[in-house]
Amino acid sequence: MSPSLDDLPLRDDLRGLTPYGAPQAPLPVALNVNENTHPVPEEVADDILDSIARALREVNRYPDREFTQLRESFADYLGHGLTPDRIWAANGSNEVLQHLLQAFAGPGRTALGFGPTYSMYPLLTRATGAQYAAGTRNPDFSLDAESAAEQVAAARPDVVFLCAPNNPTGTPLGLDVIAAVYDATDGIVIVDEAYQEFAPHDSPSAVTLLGERERLVVSRTMSKAFAFAGARVGYLAADPALIDALRLVRLPYHLSALTQAAATAALSHSATMLRMVDEIVAQRDRMSATLDALGYRAYESWTNFVLFAGVDDPRATWQALYDRGILIRDVGIPHALRVTAGTEEETTAFLEAMASIDSGV
Repeated sequence: MSPSLDDLPLRDDLRGLTPYGAPQAPLPVALNVNENTHPVPEEVADDILDSIARALREVNRYPDREFTQLRESFADYLGHGLTPDRIWAANGSNEVLQHLLQAFAGPGRTALGFGPTYSMYPLLTRATGAQYAAGTRNPDFSLDAESAAEQVAAARPDVVFLCAPNNPTGTPLGLDVIAAVYDATDGIVIVDEAYQEFAPHDSPSAVTLLGERERLVVSRTMSKAFAFAGARVGYLAADPALIDALRLVRLPYHLSALTQAAATAALSHSATMLRMVDEIVAQRDRMSATLDALGYRAYESWTNFVLFAGVDDPRATWQALYDRGILIRDVGIPHALRVTAGTEEETTAFLEAMASIDSGV
């Protein structure tokens, strides 16, 4: 008889935990994990392939441990006078967050996030041996400066997560909240801007707050706006001293030469990729308007997805969509479901399916 997990000498603090995992199914329309469902444009893909081919010629050697060219590209992309010594990158934004927790959390320490928020925050926290504390949001999922600062001051966490805009609700977060939270703690404040490119163009990034705030971190990903989910590239901007701390916990040569080549090439086409973002935002807003017209409540979203409430039986609605070849996400919020904004064709398929469910067809 094969042993079970309970038979292994697992760390006590990991017993009973459930690993992260969104449902995977080979359905025609997959709108459940907030991917950019648009393919990488052909001219961008060609440039990426050329860059990877060049990198392959030296793949017998270890990659640049400091991923120098890639950091320069990220600094140029983010702007605001950032220099490469203020940039870090890893295999997806989850590894970026893991590095931060390895350096600043761990046994005997606490990280705090404001729920409902990204489900990986508590998983990553507990995996590093730290405790996770759940703060609360307003009924509309917003977070105001006074309440957030009071909760942080009372909990005294070593690390604070601020998802801006928030996943899974899409809720924007004001810079005043970030500044207030920073002033309320002596710990590290991580602003997770995985979806920032989908916010209004005049919406300021938390990068503008970095300045002399040596404990502030702004995390980003290439998975969403750059349609790079399969490449696994995340990055952050912070004070150079904080970047030095991350070198203490990263694995040697953690970013492969092929990853560095692909990401650097993609960043050189940022204007092209961001035009695709505008198309996604248009479909997101179309989703919201149509869901409202169907009698649901679509929450304000600055991301590439829509959380909508007013669902009598989320499980039944999820299954009805599944049976029609459409996969969305039940994120555990009562009477609500989340759907990714896809291509025009995918959006149409989802909205027509929702209309057919409501009409009983």
